[in-house]
Amino acid sequence: MDTPPITIVVARAQNGVIGRDGRLPWHIGADLRRFKALTLGSAMVMGRKTFESLPGLLPGRRHIVLTRDAGWSAQGAEVGHSVEEALRLANGERVSVIGGADIFELFLPIAGRIELTEVLREIEGDTTMPDPRSSGGWRETFSEDHGNEPLPFRFVTLERA
Repeated sequence: MDTPPITIVVARAQNGVIGRDGRLPWHIGADLRRFKALTLGSAMVMGRKTFESLPGLLPGRRHIVLTRDAGWSAQGAEVGHSVEEALRLANGERVSVIGGADIFELFLPIAGRIELTEVLREIEGDTTMPDPRSSGGWRETFSEDHGNEPLPFRFVTLERA
């Protein structure tokens, strides 16, 4: 089976923070709209905690949850226990990897694209992710600044070099 296109969709502060207390530590409406546009029609892959942090099942997307807990299940979620199993469940559909940090780390070596919302501040939080550009192998193909917002940010697309 061919590996489907894999995109990591992440919002990250300048100091690497991606979460606090199981949630995003900011509210940026434009980021939420972009997240919806990027993930619609895809198989979203996430960890259990990320799934449980959602307000409910997100319409127009499949929810594939990676967990080590063999007994875990939730209505509307497909459960996998490895990257390979998640990709098998995706069945060739476009894959959007939406978190958390451990899931990003698992998929980073095989993702072809990262859709990054870069929050241009240092934010307090308890979950971090290194800047993927620091490992090399990525090139920026799109950038859109939103610096005049109350919380400045920019949208960045990184593609595997």
